[in-house]
Amino acid sequence: MTHTYEVTGMTCEACEYKIQHVLGNIEGVKSVIPNRTNNTAIIEMDKHIPLSKFQEVLKPYPKYSVAEKAIMPMPAMNIEEEKPKSWFATYKPLLLIFGFITGVSALTAFHSDIFEVQHFSWMHFMSHFMAGFFLVFSFFKLLDLKGFAESYAMYDLLAMKVPVYGYIYPLIELALGIAYLTNYYPFATNIATIIVMGFSSFGVIKSVLDKRKIRCACLGAVFNLPMSTVTIIEDLLMVGMAMAMLFM
Repeated sequence: MTHTYEVTGMTCEACEYKIQHVLGNIEGVKSVIPNRTNNTAIIEMDKHIPLSKFQEVLKPYPKYSVAEKAIMPMPAMNIEEEKPKSWFATYKPLLLIFGFITGVSALTAFHSDIFEVQHFSWMHFMSHFMAGFFLVFSFFKLLDLKGFAESYAMYDLLAMKVPVYGYIYPLIELALGIAYLTNYYPFATNIATIIVMGFSSFGVIKSVLDKRKIRCACLGAVFNLPMSTVTIIEDLLMVGMAMAMLFM
């Protein structure tokens, strides 16, 4: 069942993330869609949850309050419903970034031998791809660090328990990007990538399997990308490349 509540106190996008995270963690809640423009939150739940439960979890955050939304009669209007975005339109930013990183990495992977014959190095390609991935993705996360941390804490298993990890994670990605770019201790760098990205994928997989309608934080708070199997592929791809580089 779905119910719309009046939620006051939301003044920015981070506030919406906070409401989505706090109310979304209540048992029985499937999804929360807050809207600061009209001070509402659309909550989808497995069964009816009393209003007092939502008010209780918001007590530690006195800035926000939740109440039943008064139903106001609206005049009949002929408004065309907004069509949902296509898969390509939704993930266009992510696909463009992957395309640029892949293209640049492929170009830098070509090397000439003493006979001026061009050879393609998979090791160079993967190393440069990993460097580009971590540097670019950490950049977008650092643009709005607070917004990323709020969004990341909605599904990452460690960030849920230790919120400060959401602020540290972009710096870890930045460090890994520099390490791949400078070929700094490749063995340790690949092991760190497997651990960090492998653990991160657990929360993503759990959220997708639970069909939670939450925002993916892979590109920070800059782009509104939904959590889906694309996010799982992104994380596991990095794990797979790091493992391949270890054995190569």
